[in-house]
Amino acid sequence: MGVGDYIWMGILAVFQGPEAFSLFGIAVSITIVMVLAGFLLGIMVGATPGLAGPMAMAIALPILISAFGFSPDALLPVMGFLIGVMKGATVGGAVPAILFNTPGTPDAYMTTLDGHPMTRAGQAKKALKLAHVSSASGDTFSDIVLILCAPFLAVLVERYLDLPEKAALLILSLGFIASVIGNSVGKGLISMGLGLLAVYIGTGEDFYPRLSLGTQTLAQGFPVATAVLGVLILGEVFKSLEDLWYDARANKPVTEPAQSGDQRLHWADIRRIAPYIARSAVIGTAIGALPGIGSTLAATLGYASGARRHAKRRPDAVQFGKGAPEGIAATEAANSSVSGANLIPVLSLGIPGNAAAVFLILATESIGGFNPGPGVFRFTTESVNPELVAAFGLFTTMMLANAFNWTIGGVFMRVAGVMVRAPKHILLPIVLMLTLTAIYVQEARMSAIWFAIGFGILGYLMRRVGMSPLPFVIAFILGGKLEDTARQAFAATGSDPWFLFTSPVAALFMALAVGFVALSLRRHRKGPQ
Repeated sequence: MGVGDYIWMGILAVFQGPEAFSLFGIAVSITIVMVLAGFLLGIMVGATPGLAGPMAMAIALPILISAFGFSPDALLPVMGFLIGVMKGATVGGAVPAILFNTPGTPDAYMTTLDGHPMTRAGQAKKALKLAHVSSASGDTFSDIVLILCAPFLAVLVERYLDLPEKAALLILSLGFIASVIGNSVGKGLISMGLGLLAVYIGTGEDFYPRLSLGTQTLAQGFPVATAVLGVLILGEVFKSLEDLWYDARANKPVTEPAQSGDQRLHWADIRRIAPYIARSAVIGTAIGALPGIGSTLAATLGYASGARRHAKRRPDAVQFGKGAPEGIAATEAANSSVSGANLIPVLSLGIPGNAAAVFLILATESIGGFNPGPGVFRFTTESVNPELVAAFGLFTTMMLANAFNWTIGGVFMRVAGVMVRAPKHILLPIVLMLTLTAIYVQEARMSAIWFAIGFGILGYLMRRVGMSPLPFVIAFILGGKLEDTARQAFAATGSDPWFLFTSPVAALFMALAVGFVALSLRRHRKGPQ
């Protein structure tokens, strides 16, 4: 079978999958319905300050798996819903940033710098249209790069990297993520170390569990859902509830400025912002392909690059930070183009780079039948590779989500603006209840709830001391794969204790891991001076 056959089979898997309902005699696939539902939910979540796409994905994943089960037919509907949430939340985060100067997601902060001044000038609808076009353009470009690059990178990895090189690559990824996420390299390394410690409790290939303190509860290890949802979601909820406690009397009523003038988006406006979209899309895609950096840095670099270009070429126009439409375009194209590129290391290497990718990995592990990594893109002629069909089906759902973004995303993004008025003191307890319910649905034992609360307290303490929880989560996800790969490499090299340094490629990866940490420490040490 050729590449075209696999692409066609992936498309058919999406459009001719299990039927949800019939419309005018035409069967509508459940995958299409789930992508649309996830996209609309993502916009509403992204438009709500205090919530984010990963939070909705975390709550939805156990519920989706309980509803669809663990059969291979469940993979594309579940993954399609999660991808829809991821894409919808990215574009939805611009709504409160533009209307109320409150970014719905951290990477939408740069959007407030020019989006809210346009709202105060009576151009809110036009600012929202600019954000929508820029976000959809950057996202589409990133997905095209993903489809073209992920198979090529996976083939290279499978051909040239053996077990020692793969183990060293995982160590390099963990070192890189710990170094670049957060404001402190030391805190990033501690967060990563805590994640590795937690994943190795009660696990291993020995006849008795390790680090269990002789208790049967710890001997079973920590379920993935309790650790990930506890640190990422419950920790954020606890921190937000504390912030509400201190800021309750400081809240001021929101007043909307009167809107006036031409709110339409003309071709002249699109031609003016097109260079900024193109530049930021390339920046965001390049950053997104590197695991662990994320969309916040992409938005910052895209905005800074656009500001320099704008100051040189249009010194007489409205400058960045004062209501420039180009500022919105540069920011939204950059942070949206990260979402597709972030799946390049996921699908080609099996390494999650951000929180949203973590839940995509969890979905594949829970359902089974699809193992992200180089083996996915193995083309076989004698028999069908179902993982490759699923990968092209996944690409199809991403392009389908982009189509929904272009056609109905702008309308729903403006409607979603009402979500910013949802009281957080009511919203956060609901999120807490849904998260604990989702954990119990998946694990069905009270110890999982206590584990989740314990990890939630850990996540709260990490945020209180300025420590990012993302290295913890990614280390928890990759820890088992790292141990298995290292054990296999150790055995394959004849129990050579220096197996990570005997291969030139593995030694290079280890040197890069040390180099990233050392350079990051040096940069942070020089920063305050």
